[in-house]
Amino acid sequence: MPRFSIVVPSHGVAGRLSLALDSVLAQSFGDFELIAVCDGPAAPAAGVAADYAGRDSRVVLVHSPPSAGLGAARNAGTRAARGAYLLFLDGDDTLVPGALSALAARLEETGDVDVLYFEHERTPWWDHEPASTAGPPPVTARGPAFSPAEAPHLTGVPLPAWSAVYRRSFVTGRGLAFPDGHRVDVGWGGLVTVAAERVAVLRQVVVRHLLRRQGSRLDLPGEHQFDLLDQTERVLVRATAEELPKERFAPLFEQLFDAVLTVAAHPEQVPAHRRRAFFRRAHRLYRRHRPAGHRTPRGRPGVPHRLLATGAYTAFRARCATGRAAEAGRRLPRAARLRTRLAYRRHLHRPLDENLVVYCAYWGRGYACSPAALHAKARELAPHLRGVFLVEPGQEHTVPEGVDHAVIGSRRYWKVLARAKYLVNNANFADAVVKRPGSVHLQTQHGTPLKAMGCDQSTYPVVAAQSGSFAKLLRRVDRWDYNLSSNRHSTEMWERAFPGSYEPLEYGYPRNDVYCAARAEDVARVRRELGVPEGKTAVLYAPTHRDHRTGFEPGLDLEAFCAAAGEDVVVLLRAHYFYDRSGPRSGGRIIDVTAHRSSEDVCLAADALITDYSSIMFDYANLDRPIVVYADDWEVYRETRGVCFDLMDTPPGPVVRTPRDLAALFRDGSYAGPESAALRARFRERFCQFDDGRAAERVVRRVFLGQPPEALPPVIPLAERVPAPAATH
Repeated sequence: MPRFSIVVPSHGVAGRLSLALDSVLAQSFGDFELIAVCDGPAAPAAGVAADYAGRDSRVVLVHSPPSAGLGAARNAGTRAARGAYLLFLDGDDTLVPGALSALAARLEETGDVDVLYFEHERTPWWDHEPASTAGPPPVTARGPAFSPAEAPHLTGVPLPAWSAVYRRSFVTGRGLAFPDGHRVDVGWGGLVTVAAERVAVLRQVVVRHLLRRQGSRLDLPGEHQFDLLDQTERVLVRATAEELPKERFAPLFEQLFDAVLTVAAHPEQVPAHRRRAFFRRAHRLYRRHRPAGHRTPRGRPGVPHRLLATGAYTAFRARCATGRAAEAGRRLPRAARLRTRLAYRRHLHRPLDENLVVYCAYWGRGYACSPAALHAKARELAPHLRGVFLVEPGQEHTVPEGVDHAVIGSRRYWKVLARAKYLVNNANFADAVVKRPGSVHLQTQHGTPLKAMGCDQSTYPVVAAQSGSFAKLLRRVDRWDYNLSSNRHSTEMWERAFPGSYEPLEYGYPRNDVYCAARAEDVARVRRELGVPEGKTAVLYAPTHRDHRTGFEPGLDLEAFCAAAGEDVVVLLRAHYFYDRSGPRSGGRIIDVTAHRSSEDVCLAADALITDYSSIMFDYANLDRPIVVYADDWEVYRETRGVCFDLMDTPPGPVVRTPRDLAALFRDGSYAGPESAALRARFRERFCQFDDGRAAERVVRRVFLGQPPEALPPVIPLAERVPAPAATH
C-alpha cells in the first residue's frame, strides 16, 4: 500500500496539467500513486496523462464525465485509490519540492490522524506579483495530534480540499464523499471536520495554488451559487445528527454563513433577479439551524449576520451598495474622427445582426489563412450568413471577386464591427473594439508555437520591449470566446500564453484543410503560377523573423546553395510576412514568393522545405514531404526569443548547422531518405493531430451553426489521411 494517493482532476487544465504531474513525480519521497482523473479517453488532458502513465507505473488514469462535476471527479479518484492517505491536487496547482517528505515526517510524529491540515501558497498567474501564504488558523493544542474539540475554530469550511491529507480508511469508514454541485469544498470541509476525531497541523507550505487570471469558475454569476446553500444545509444537518457540542457547532455555523454572506453581498455572483430569493432562503436556513443563545459577531463584521437573522433584505442590499464604485462606462474607440467615434457608439446600441460575420487576417493584410478558409466553408454550409472581410487600405485587390469587404478605419468598418454576431481573426481586432454581450469572438491563431508567445514573452527583454502592453494584450484575450488548436501542444501553450476564459477548440486549423483536399492538378497549377520550371525540385526556404535584428536577412547564400545542391534545384524564398512588402528578391534559380497571398499554395508547390524555426514547418508536415532544419543560430534564438520545446530533440527532419552540410543533404538525396522520414513521422504524430482536412467544417458547424461537439465530424486518424501529392518529375 503506498503512503499517499494523490488525486488530480484535470478538467479544463490540459495546458498546465504537465506542471502538476511533474511536481508530484519529482518529489524525493517516492511512496505514492498519482491518479489523474480525466473527462474521457478523447479529452485533451487524457493524452497528457496517458503519456505519463506510459513512462511511470505510479501514474493511474481514471475517467469521470465533466457533466458530473469536480466532486464526482475526486470521488472517482478516491474509489481508485490504494494509499493510506488521500491528497487532492487541482490540475493547475503544484506540490512544492519536498512536500511529501514533510507530510510523511509529520505523520510519523502525529500517528494516524484522520486529517492533517497544512499551509498553501497562493501564486498569482503573473510571475511578477508576490505570492501569499494561507492555511489553518492558529491552534493552541498541547500535542502534535489533537481532538477537534481542542481547536473548535478549525472547522475546515474556509479551507480548500487540497489544503489537507485525509486518512483513506477514515474517509471510507465514515462514508464521506464530495457532494454534488458547486462549492463542494465548503461541504467537504465541514463534513470532514464534523466526523474527524484526531487531527493535526503542519505549519509548512505543501501546495502552490495558481490564482487564475480569469478568476475562479465558482465566482461566475449563475444559479449554481444556490449550491452554496445546499452545502451549508448538508453540513448543518450532519452536525446536528452527530450532536456536535455547542462549542464546536457555533464556530461552524458562523463560518458557514460567513461564506453565504460573502456571496450574497457580491454584486454579480447571484443574478439580479434571484438575489432576494437567495437571501430569503439563507435567512430560513439561519433561523432553522441557529444554536440556542447564539450571539452574532460583534461590531461591523456582525452587521450582515444580524441583518440575515432578521431577514432585512432591503437594508442588507443598501449596506452592500455603500461605497461601491460606479460601474465604468464603455470605452469609445480611438477612431480618427469624432463623427466615426459617435457613429460606432450609435451602432453599438443597435441590435446585433445575427447573420453577420466579420473576418480579418494578419491585421488586414488580405484574404488569407484560416479566416479565409472559414469564410469559404461558411458559404457552403451556412449560406444564410453574410461575411465581410476586413482589409487595410490598398489591399482591396487581395479580396476575391464576390467577397464583400470593408476597409479598416472606414465608417463601414466600425459599423460591421459593432453589429456583427460573429468576429473571426487570426491575430486580434483593434483595442477599441467592444465585446458586446451575445457576440462571439473566434481566435483562429496562425501557427503552432515553437517560440514563446503572449505572456510567456515577458521574461525575454528583447521580445518584451517590442510586444507592447501585456495588460492590453490580456484585454484583447478577454474578448475571445473560442480559440483554435491544431494539436495538444498548442492547447497547452495557448492556455499558458493567453490566460482567459475562452473555450479551446481542438479542431485543427482550417487553412490546413487544403493539404488533404488538393489534387495533383492543383499542385501543377500553383507551380505554373509561381513560375517553377517543369521537372525541377522546388525547395521552399522559409526563415523566421529575428527579434534581435532589424530588417530581413536571408541567413543563407541561396545562389551558392543552388549551385552546390544540384542542377535540378530551385528555391522558393518566402520571408516572414513582416517583410512581404520589401520588394522581390528573385534572380537565377531563386523565386521570391514572399508576397504571394497564400502560404498554403506555396507549400503545395514545394517538394521540400528548409526552415529554421518558422511555424510553417508544422503546417508543411501535413503534406508528409521532406523537411530540413537549418539551425545555424539555435542557441542565440533560444536565449533571445524563447522557445516552448527543444526543437533539436524533436525535429521534423535532419538538422544541419552549416551551408555546406545543407547542400550535401540535397546533393546526395538524404534529405528525403529513410532517416528523414522517421523523424518526420514522429513529428507528425505529435503536431499534426487534428489537421485532417475537415477543420473548417467542424468550426462552422460548432461556432456558426451551434451544433454540439458529438455531432461534428470526428478527426480522421493520421494513418488514414491522404495528403496532396507532390509534383511528379
